[in-house]
Amino acid sequence: MKKLKDILYKVALVEVAGSTDVAISAVQFDSRKVKDGALFIAVKGLTTDGHKFIDQTIEQGAVAILCEEMPATKLNSITYVRVRNTSEALAIIAANFYDYPSAKLKLVGITGTNGKTTTASLLFKLFRKLGYKVGLLSTVRNQINDKEFSAAYTTPDSLELNRMLSEIVAAGCTHCFMEVSSHAIVQNRIAGISFVGGVFTNITHDHLDFHKTFDAYIKAKKKFFDELPATSFALVNKDDANGMVMLQNTKANKKTFALKSQADYKCKIIENTLAGLVLTIDGREIWTKMIGAFNAYNLLGIYATAVLLGEEKEEVLKVLSALEPVEGRFQYAKAPNGTIGVVDYAHTPDALENVLSTLQEVRAASEKIITVVGCGGDRDKAKRPVMASIACGKSDKVILTSDNPRSEEPAEIIHQMEKGVDVLGKKKTVSIVDRREAIKAACQMAQKGDIILLAGKGHEKYQEIKGVKHPFDDMEILCETLNLLQS
Repeated sequence: MKKLKDILYKVALVEVAGSTDVAISAVQFDSRKVKDGALFIAVKGLTTDGHKFIDQTIEQGAVAILCEEMPATKLNSITYVRVRNTSEALAIIAANFYDYPSAKLKLVGITGTNGKTTTASLLFKLFRKLGYKVGLLSTVRNQINDKEFSAAYTTPDSLELNRMLSEIVAAGCTHCFMEVSSHAIVQNRIAGISFVGGVFTNITHDHLDFHKTFDAYIKAKKKFFDELPATSFALVNKDDANGMVMLQNTKANKKTFALKSQADYKCKIIENTLAGLVLTIDGREIWTKMIGAFNAYNLLGIYATAVLLGEEKEEVLKVLSALEPVEGRFQYAKAPNGTIGVVDYAHTPDALENVLSTLQEVRAASEKIITVVGCGGDRDKAKRPVMASIACGKSDKVILTSDNPRSEEPAEIIHQMEKGVDVLGKKKTVSIVDRREAIKAACQMAQKGDIILLAGKGHEKYQEIKGVKHPFDDMEILCETLNLLQS
């Protein structure tokens, strides 16, 4: 229970009607969850406007309303507060309500198109092995030390985020690693959050269904670094074309990492095989179970982050070399006949190209690459033909199939992907709407030693069709089918 005047600290108020000395039992922006003593924040969302539910929430017991537009009729028993932006105010209020938990942690935010989950997850594992109590907020899972929570979104809403951060603090954690999505930045979900550092992995075309233009997408990522304080660090991938753009206006301590450019933290690939990577990082050689140049970037970013957080270089490299890959990120299984199956979350053109380029590098000359790939429904449609084109250009055989079609018709999504297949590509491409059947078909096509890539779903344990999530696990289905292949 907190006083309204206390949780309005640092909120830019435009108008107040009623007493701010009122006690608040809970903060809600979902009208369905409002109960006695709550503050209801009317947020204008993508599909609905919270202002429409103000009267309803008062009937449910709300004692205070925060809004952008004052109601025509106001009750004397209710406190009304007007601000210019309720989504931004919500984030600040959430931080105040939960006693500003982010300030009590070494919280590092990781943003970029690809590599966020791997970087955040491996940083979590690294610091656990270094002996710290640690929190993780990621696409794959949310975790407090050894306790796991399911993750519904890359970055939770500001209320949920602060609630979880307060739990992480209560559990005695000193560090937390968090994926920061472009949606969360634009929607003010991380407003009021205190970061000790920000990491930029890379940026390629994605989420244009939301941001509309690539420039807007870049600016969304950049906003995160623009708002970092002078006491924090901003670590960016200098080899990315927009890496240095992220540092243009930041007050934070600017640091870079790279494989190809001169940077504060450098890495060189010595060997890249299915057995793993041999790297030199800052002049020291390590072996790791990770595969591919994209993972070399991830590992270098992780190393640099740990060093910037004050850890000893030698100890970081020692632990880093022993870390296991993240679920659904270049995970592979082997059939009795030597056929290799790889599951990867690659759902953007750049990620798919990185994975296929890696497979081309590590395969033997006689081994074929068979790619099973789809595109999600209700998402960026422009990348669909591009994804198919990349798959055809870097694979020997391609099966176009469903990913998470959501509200769209799977066959129509595949039809849009097919537009990216040229005349030569058509000879090695088939379309199978049912993803399970597509995986089975790929395994049947494979000869001894061939490599099968299942791209797009990675760690997900479901397939979303017409609003319903059906159990579906690429790795599970792949292993079941591969085990039927005889040597």
